[in-house]
Amino acid sequence: MSNDNSRSRKAVGGDHRIPWAVNLKACGYTDEELKRPLIAVGNSWSEMVPGHMHLKELSQAVKDGIRMAGGTPFEFNTLALCDALAQGHEGMHYILPSRELITGSIEMNVQSNQFDGIVLIGSCDKIIPAQLMALARLNIPGIMLTGGPMIQGTYKGKKVTPTDVLETLVALKQGKVSASELSNIADASFPCAGSCVGIWTANSMACITEAMGMSLPGSGTIPAVYAERKRLAKQTGIKIMELLHRNIKPRDILTESAFLNGIKMAMALGASTNVFLHLPAIAAEAGFDLPLDIFDQLSRVTPKLCALSPGGSYVIEDLYHAGGVPAVMKSLGDLLDTECMTVTGKTLKDTIDAADFIDRNVIQTVDNPVSQEGGLAVLRGSLAPDGAVVRTATLPEGMDNFSGTAKVFNCEEEATAAVIRGDIVAGDILVIRYEGPKGGPGMREMLTATATLKGAGLGAKVALITDGRFSGATRGPCIGHLSPEAADGGPIALLQSGDKISFSITKRTIDHHLTNIELAERIKLLKHPEPKINSGYLAIYREIVSSAGEGAVLSPPSGRKKGKEIKI
Repeated sequence: MSNDNSRSRKAVGGDHRIPWAVNLKACGYTDEELKRPLIAVGNSWSEMVPGHMHLKELSQAVKDGIRMAGGTPFEFNTLALCDALAQGHEGMHYILPSRELITGSIEMNVQSNQFDGIVLIGSCDKIIPAQLMALARLNIPGIMLTGGPMIQGTYKGKKVTPTDVLETLVALKQGKVSASELSNIADASFPCAGSCVGIWTANSMACITEAMGMSLPGSGTIPAVYAERKRLAKQTGIKIMELLHRNIKPRDILTESAFLNGIKMAMALGASTNVFLHLPAIAAEAGFDLPLDIFDQLSRVTPKLCALSPGGSYVIEDLYHAGGVPAVMKSLGDLLDTECMTVTGKTLKDTIDAADFIDRNVIQTVDNPVSQEGGLAVLRGSLAPDGAVVRTATLPEGMDNFSGTAKVFNCEEEATAAVIRGDIVAGDILVIRYEGPKGGPGMREMLTATATLKGAGLGAKVALITDGRFSGATRGPCIGHLSPEAADGGPIALLQSGDKISFSITKRTIDHHLTNIELAERIKLLKHPEPKINSGYLAIYREIVSSAGEGAVLSPPSGRKKGKEIKI
């Protein structure tokens, strides 16, 4: 089955490569195995992350499939950090920047060894987008397998999610629940391997990956612990060999239409605001420029069809039983471009046509949606000239239009402490700045702050505005990614406690109410705080990362050349 013109022949083909190919024989591979196509299996298995702890078993199943189909697999590992363990301390600075390291490490592994094809196995927030970025960058036959969601736990007969744990933390600090009670709720909410149960970032990106055609049907929603996922892993290993023989590459699949389909899936599910960072970054690797405004335009015409946690009572396991991503796509109907190629080797239409069950309790129709517009929106105005993002799917009633008094903090820890002290009251707008890609550095999630607000009973009474970002678990009136960020001299850097701020989701606006004279005076007096981290990778990252509005991608000092702009 060898091909003298294949990439791997550069490494192991011919008599002149014997001195070098023997290194693989020293690892136990036979001459026969080295004559076959060599397939990289990039696995983000980790002992520290529930979304990754089972990936060794899935990787073995993928390798079995590759061997069944005539290839030789070579497994390597990629970095996998846990957003949850990094919450509320300096570790969160490293989470988003890890995306670029993962992408680069995959590129280096594949290119240095000249593999013929690649299967990437991952879960969780930065790993899935990083792997998609790597596939688009390498553009050799490749396919994704995501790790799958947890099943939902129960406590005292009540369904619980990780969000419940976060929001109970304030009750603990206020003496309303005991530590043992909180621990019991926490244990119940994390019952097994898999990514967090709701439409948080991991599951958002897994479902989008499937909708864009880069993973096999079911990859986004089959629970992590189901045997069906192992069978899907074997099918994925078999499928990479078909993609190799047919020379179907990621950029044949990651087309303009595929990205538009992915955004529409995000809207239909009410996905995490982190998709505003990841889809533009993936698009850039595929040779496209994906402007923020595309998200907003599609949000206005794509209804939200599912009420998934944290914006509803259903979880991904429910979505799986309701028909999964194919059922959601079938429900979207003509809103999608169904002629797109997928890793099945067929078009998206073939996947949608095969969807034979839809539970309308979980997946609504376009004619009777959860909401007429999608679950995400882009705001612009004097406070965010280059844009800000909000998850409308989790907004409480009455918060579409809001005016309040700013309480300004330069980091999440200060803001969270103020909430716990009782310094934040109804009608305030909590402003957290210097948490953007440069200012963080690393654009931390503000989940501790948002969960503390919710736990303090202020989730529908106080808005939070930041140049940082949010977890997929966040709910409430939370507006992030303000661009330009404070560290770039954006208007958010000029705010002071007591200023008036207003936003309108319906009008897509966000504004301060400072006069030109006040702005000019504050610009004269503006002094940025010292960078929080001045050494290591983050010091380099801070200097070359782009704005959140551009996906927080790394750009050389000369600037990043933009690709073809995606338009509707």
